[in-house]
Amino acid sequence: MKIALRHQHLSYLVAKRSRAYIWIMFIETETTPNPATLKFLPGKPVMPSGTRDFASPEEAEASPLAQALFDTGEVTGVFFGSDFVSVTAAPGVAWPDLKPQVVAVLLDHFVSEAPLFIGGNASGISVPPESDEADLGDDEGTEDIVEQIKDLIETRVRPAVANDGGDIRYRGFRSGVVYLQMQGACSGCPSSTATLKHGIEGLLKHYVPEVQEVRAA
Repeated sequence: MKIALRHQHLSYLVAKRSRAYIWIMFIETETTPNPATLKFLPGKPVMPSGTRDFASPEEAEASPLAQALFDTGEVTGVFFGSDFVSVTAAPGVAWPDLKPQVVAVLLDHFVSEAPLFIGGNASGISVPPESDEADLGDDEGTEDIVEQIKDLIETRVRPAVANDGGDIRYRGFRSGVVYLQMQGACSGCPSSTATLKHGIEGLLKHYVPEVQEVRAA
């Protein structure tokens, strides 16, 4: 995994008219191993639990924030982590031009305390379930093996991937092959194949002898 570089992108003073209070908000950005994706940190929680990936405008309809980012017309992917939002720029779009638009959308959302998902609110977020169509299932009788695999992914892999602005999802274990799906900044990243084959595959094969290979789902 490459180490993300953090820098403070912005020092806007954002005022919200609420009696005598003035809200000051800074949004930081981090680069990711994927040059098309930046990681934005609003300094407050984004997802109450889990993560959520939006790979199309249709998927983004579940979230006003994701939809607003896609509505710029220059975004091809949005990912919500626990305390960050990763945004992927469309081919040919320069980040110096897109970044101010993304920051403006994020500021509008977090300062107004708008709901993250349709049907939710600032105090109780309703998170629509993701589709499980990508799940490939597990071979019969491999419950103990799958549990070991999932535990390693949860404790050893996902924290490192989150630092890079993405996530990884378990999709199945069949005939010795573990199927995983990269999300967020890690989806489409030039180094994602190497991460799967040399990093994650080596880890799983070391601790779970039944694992023969890791493939992208």
